[in-house]
Amino acid sequence: MQKEQWKRWFKAALMRALRTFAQTAAAAIGAAALFSQVSWIEVLSASALAAVLSLLMSVGGLPEVKEGD
Repeated sequence: MQKEQWKRWFKAALMRALRTFAQTAAAAIGAAALFSQVSWIEVLSASALAAVLSLLMSVGGLPEVKEGD
């Protein structure tokens, strides 16, 4: 991969990981019956894990970044 393609892949992978982080956080927060019952450590932990897994899954390829462009 050329340098420009790496930059596009990295930017797309980070955006996907950030969206995954936010979606996981929203789901974890929504699972609590009351706002005061939200375990923020668990929300951040689950969201961070989901973001890392998203980055690892992006290694397999991103449809946003086509090879050969």
